[in-house]
Amino acid sequence: MIYEVKKPILGFENISKVKLEEVDKLFATLEEENKAIPSFTLINPYGMREYSFDVPKDVQVLLDIKEDSNILVYNIVVLHNPITNSIINFKAPLVFNKDNVTMAQFILDNEGYITIGECLENKKN
Repeated sequence: MIYEVKKPILGFENISKVKLEEVDKLFATLEEENKAIPSFTLINPYGMREYSFDVPKDVQVLLDIKEDSNILVYNIVVLHNPITNSIINFKAPLVFNKDNVTMAQFILDNEGYITIGECLENKKN
């Protein structure tokens, strides 16, 4: 599905439309509509660990988020070999409003970066 970018992806401020393609319940890919840049690998953070935040008011307004909006949240993954060394950016989630096909990225104050291996280890404990 093609989403209009309402608040830019960090470092890619010129991108105005992106295509989100869900691979499975955990992974998705994101690419610029015209494929002018490489695609991003995304991960559903809720499949990896406990993760919660409040969407800032300005983003709620930009995406027209209401209490009953159909929202998706993903985080960008930097893949490494082995995959357990891959890094998930929990600090800057991507929020998608499926109802009006808009998306935004913003920075959280309380989160950070963590490897997939650390997530898996924390789930065991």
